[in-house]
Amino acid sequence: MAIRPVIYAANWKMNLGPAAACRFLERFLEITSPLEGRSLWFFPPAVSLAAVSEAVRARPDIVVGAQNIHWEMKGAFTGEVSLPMVQEAGATAVLVGHSERRHLFGETDDQVARKTAAALNAGLTPLVCVGETLAEREGGRTEAVILRQLAPLLERVAADDWGRLVVAYEPVWAIGTGRTATPDDAAQVHELIRFTIARRGVPARIRILYGGSVNPGNVPALLARPELDGVLVGGASVNPDGWAELVGLS
Repeated sequence: MAIRPVIYAANWKMNLGPAAACRFLERFLEITSPLEGRSLWFFPPAVSLAAVSEAVRARPDIVVGAQNIHWEMKGAFTGEVSLPMVQEAGATAVLVGHSERRHLFGETDDQVARKTAAALNAGLTPLVCVGETLAEREGGRTEAVILRQLAPLLERVAADDWGRLVVAYEPVWAIGTGRTATPDDAAQVHELIRFTIARRGVPARIRILYGGSVNPGNVPALLARPELDGVLVGGASVNPDGWAELVGLS
């Protein structure tokens, strides 16, 4: 029986500059080996992209991505990074619409969709994040929020292109709080996402990850659910030994 491919995605956020990233990977590569059915994705800060890409060049199981991009290829956008820039640094994927981009920096649903479409047009794989806040969940608005976030994506991304992107369900109330959606909670939202996308004629089975206080203690139960294709991890991914332990579990 074929092994279900699982993605373990590490979002380093504003941690691990080039020197620290190299030390991390020296240790991580020493204690891990490629495994069938397991893909490791790293999203380092922009300044560490080139160093990380070079360090993992000999590991075909590792994908390197940018944490953010602008949808324009160039221009007067101080502080932004373009798709050609991150590609030159070695990125083949990009994280789009993370809750911190949405809630701390005011990124809108339409901007997320524009970035997603631009990444696909440039040949990168977008990892697109959706998820509700605690107030929205307690108010019974989880479904409405997910549908609102998906709507502009469905308008801008052609049905045949959905097979080239990955979605991450990351409930905002579970990020960095120690609270985690139960496997049933996560599976229900993953089913909602797949159903919503399938209704628009998308032919492929979309890969959907779960993110939110994922750790070695809860990842086996989460990944036991067939609706989950992997995990998106923040704080638990910045220590090489801890990350090696987590990705060794399934």
